[in-house]
Amino acid sequence: MPDKDKLVIWPMYFDAARSRSEGRMVSLQEAVNEPTLDIVITAAIKSGLKPEVEREKRHPKTWHNPEASGRILVLKKGPKSAVIKKIAGSLSRKLKKRN
Repeated sequence: MPDKDKLVIWPMYFDAARSRSEGRMVSLQEAVNEPTLDIVITAAIKSGLKPEVEREKRHPKTWHNPEASGRILVLKKGPKSAVIKKIAGSLSRKLKKRN
């Protein structure tokens, strides 16, 4: 269990292939195709956050998928939704979903 002053961020929050009910937490315009833990780490660093990486953790909805493992912890600096939007804004433009 992470500290109360840290937020848990999963790569699935930014996955364009998922619906909101399947775990996506950003709009489709902000989502990317197949986000990896390393991409999310890079975006968090670009956003000025200092992520703590936990590669062995698996999201409860995808515990059975070893490819979908890993999460980051960041210091709580405002609402979780604002931190997620900040990270989504830093995702590489090359990875942005084309409409």
